[in-house]
Order: sequence, then structure tokens, then C-alpha cells
Amino acid sequence: MDKADTALPTEIIKDYLLELGLIDGNSQPLDVYQYPGGYSNLTYRLTVGDKVFVLRRPPAGAIKRGHDMYREFSVLSGLYPHFSKVPKVFAYEEGENMIGAPFYLMEEVKGIILHQPVAKKMDIRQEGFQQIAKEWLHTFVELHALDYKAAGLGELGKPEGYVERQVLNWGKQYLKAATDDIPEAEKVMQWMEEHQPSEYASSLIHNDYKYNNVVFEDGIWQKISAILDWEMCTLGDPLMDLGTSLGYWITANDPAPLQYAAQSPTILPGNPGRMELVEMYAQKSGRPIRHLTFYYVYGVFKIAVIVQQIYYRYQAGYTTDKRFANLNQFTKILCQTAWRAVQRGKIE
Repeated sequence: MDKADTALPTEIIKDYLLELGLIDGNSQPLDVYQYPGGYSNLTYRLTVGDKVFVLRRPPAGAIKRGHDMYREFSVLSGLYPHFSKVPKVFAYEEGENMIGAPFYLMEEVKGIILHQPVAKKMDIRQEGFQQIAKEWLHTFVELHALDYKAAGLGELGKPEGYVERQVLNWGKQYLKAATDDIPEAEKVMQWMEEHQPSEYASSLIHNDYKYNNVVFEDGIWQKISAILDWEMCTLGDPLMDLGTSLGYWITANDPAPLQYAAQSPTILPGNPGRMELVEMYAQKSGRPIRHLTFYYVYGVFKIAVIVQQIYYRYQAGYTTDKRFANLNQFTKILCQTAWRAVQRGKIE
């Protein structure tokens, strides 16, 4: 990983922890460990003696829209007294004079995060994934049912016109970050403009809800301790949130290039298919699911734009992380997947 993205000034950070009263004035060193695997914001574990904290900051060269640390800090601050599945936060700093980027500090939540290598290493049985999916879905529905006004988040977003704005904004962001000629991207953008729903519900939405953004308490899989990565949280159509999650929900029946590029534990035996997941969500939430193809296509295209933005950063030299070198090919696969769903009129 690019050193510019990883280095933290340990003495400055330790002094800051001391100033906040999170550690005492002992002489124990600050140990910094960067969590691997993420393609977006950078996350570090800070250890001083028996005290452990987590620091979150955006990557070098990132646009603020998808990497707003203050937004994430504000959401967590509001939710913490009302929703048990968020980490406690301690402080936010603009950080330009400290680490060169905005950041915030939160508690470390211990448990299991299901990246695909972790899932494979644990050799989870089919019944295990059935329970994982059930608890993951239950928590998703619980999130969408939250009283966001009671949490002081009534001004977080503008639910009216949300779908139209998202279709427009993600299209603009794609064009701004585009590097390769991908005909399917233009077709998908036009189709979404013409087929977006005009009526929809509103709720608090996470906008990046997937297996590796939740922490399970243990390998019994009956409790999610925390949801992570809230930087895109807002108020809007909960089915847009579902569509994004469906876009991440790659199955063993999907084309091999998509499975290989996504590296998602949802392909492992025991996980429900996308339609089964939709039925589970509808039953648990009591929410009717209309315009399903639109929501899925939107989710896949949105992920394609996020991937393309990361590739654009790599190509522009903001990072030299070799994991990003072929992400333009993943963007192409995702745009083709979205267009194939349009043509077939179904999500599987």
C-alpha cells in the first residue's frame, strides 16, 4: 500500500489522545496498525498500553462527497444513545495540521468481520451462513425502522427528490471519473433516468450495508455488535439502500468474472439468492417491493462508480496501491452486469 496513505505521526497522535484525556501521561509507546482490505477510507487501530482506539481518515486525493469524516462522526454521535449497533465516538478533528486529513476517533468493537478470506478460513457451514444472512437482514430492517428524528438526524438529508438526485449525481460522478470507453455505462444512465420511481418511502439509510461492514459478536452469528462505515449515511429511499446491498450480493450463479472481481463471501453455500433476500426483506419490513430491477441496477451502477473513482485516483497517482491497478476492468464488468439486468428485467 502507498506509504503516503498509511503513515501516521505517532507522537502527534499520542499527544492528542493525552490532551483528550483518553490516555494518561505514561511513557508507553503508541502502536499503530492499519486494517487491511478496505478500498475506501483508511482505518487504524491505535494501542497505548491496554487502551485501544480506532482512527478513521479519507485516502489521499479523495473527494469529500464519499469520504466525509465529519458526517460519519455526526451520524455516530447521534445514533449512539438510540441504536445499540454503532461504536462510541470520542472526537473529530479537521486534522490538516496533524495528519494531513480530517479524522475521527472511536472505540474498537471486537468481533468478526466477514471478508471473504476470513469466511473461507473459518469454513462456515451452510446453516451458519443461513443464520448470518438472517441476522444481517434483521439488522438492516431495524436500521430502516429507526426514528431518525429522535436521534437528532432530521436535517441529515432531504428525502424529497432523493431518487432523482441520486440518479443524476452518480451519473455525473461516473463521467467525471471515466477513463475507459464503456458503452453499457451510458445506456444504464439513460435507462435509470427514464425508469426511476416517482413515489417512495423515506428512512435513515446506510448506503454501504454489506457483510464486511458489520461486526458479528462471535461465531454463533446471533448478534451484530456494530455497523461500520457510515460516511454515506443519509435520509432517503430505503429501497435504494436495499438496491446497493443487492449490488454487493454476488452469488455462485453469477458469471465467473463477477465472482472473481467481487471476492464476496455471499457466494459461499448457505447464503440466500438475491430474490430470496428481497423476499426476506419484504416480509420482515412489511414494505412492498416495487421497481426491483431499477433498484438493483442502480445499486450495481453505484458500486461501478465507486470502483471507478478508486481507479481514477490510482491512475492519477494519488495512490500506488497495486490492488487498484485493474479496477477499471471491474467497473466494466459491473456496468455490463447492470445492463444485462435491464435487458432481462430481473435481478438474477
